[in-house]
Amino acid sequence: MNTPRIIAPFALLAALGACQSAGEAGPASAAKPLAPMGAATLHLADGTPAGKAQLFASGDQMSVQITLQGISPGIHAVHLHTTGSCEAPGFTSAGGHLNPGMRQHGMQNPQGSHLGDLPNATIAADGTGSISATLRGTKDEVLADIYDADGTAVVVHAGPDDNMSDPAGNAGGRIACGVIAAH
Repeated sequence: MNTPRIIAPFALLAALGACQSAGEAGPASAAKPLAPMGAATLHLADGTPAGKAQLFASGDQMSVQITLQGISPGIHAVHLHTTGSCEAPGFTSAGGHLNPGMRQHGMQNPQGSHLGDLPNATIAADGTGSISATLRGTKDEVLADIYDADGTAVVVHAGPDDNMSDPAGNAGGRIACGVIAAH
């Protein structure tokens, strides 16, 4: 009666092999490479490193990947803010959310989110977490908005974004911040 336990792993390997073969069918299925377009090093108010944000372009799309460290466990809002300034302790110098299209706030907003809206980050017991998101707009639009005259900051908030409340999602105070610089 051990036959099913022996066959099951081989069946799984065969299925995975079939998936791999299908994924390598040709150039049409190849993912576009990510080109680095900018980065920010985030810090807590006391100057302690809190993570890194990286901007990438793939074709005409922009995405952001953020890794966090030293953040209290739980769910934290993360946003792009209008000004590339991170003056401690409250990081209010970063201004409000980056919203060049004057949209309402929230990833769950029926009218669509604004450029500064990003997913919440779930921070583990060890203080680490990460998020990735595709940014709203074309590559040229996003780069123009992020690298405008006063720049852009990435801000981590004390609490979660409720993804609906305008203008800021009831996310609480600002606990980490980093200014995006071009690559």
